[in-house]
Amino acid sequence: MSQVIHHDEHYDPEGSKIGMWLFIFTELLLFGGLFIVYSVYRYMNADAFHLAAEELNTTVGALNTVILLISSMTIAMSTTALQKKQKATTIVLLEITFMLALIFLVNKYFEWGVKFDHGIFPGSEFMKAEMSQGEVLFFGLYFVMTGLHALHIVAGLVIMGFALARVQKGTVHADRPSLLENAGLYWHLVDLIWIFLFPLFYLIT
Repeated sequence: MSQVIHHDEHYDPEGSKIGMWLFIFTELLLFGGLFIVYSVYRYMNADAFHLAAEELNTTVGALNTVILLISSMTIAMSTTALQKKQKATTIVLLEITFMLALIFLVNKYFEWGVKFDHGIFPGSEFMKAEMSQGEVLFFGLYFVMTGLHALHIVAGLVIMGFALARVQKGTVHADRPSLLENAGLYWHLVDLIWIFLFPLFYLIT
């Protein structure tokens, strides 16, 4: 009992939420900088960027957008379920979110695989020989920015897995929801970044 009381004394939901918001702010600065770099190069190489974008699969990009939007909804619903003390529903919704994140990564893996099979990847001989400097810049930014986003998806999976385990164990519940709430905040960030990435790369005109 004394251990539980000691643990509760150090429970600081507001502090953890402020920490998460500060982290999200730094991530927004990082991707904001990349978006600025992208915008500058796009302005300088408009025709080349448009030509390179035609190599991307818009259907896969749109599918991944839908997947992330649904996953953002399910993780928000899991937080609501936790607040209502619906543990089983919380777990199911978190598991659905986790699976949707995995599906996103699988889609991205196959999408990247097709590009690699066609010789489209940073430093490839095909790109050096067949593509203009503008197209090379486009795909360089594409791989860097979508790859960085994929790493954030992986980090989100780790955070969600940790939150799921805590919910199942009972240490995250209606009175101590901050871990799940922070996981939701992080996942909304991942979703928001993709909402910008999708039109920039796949719907470029």
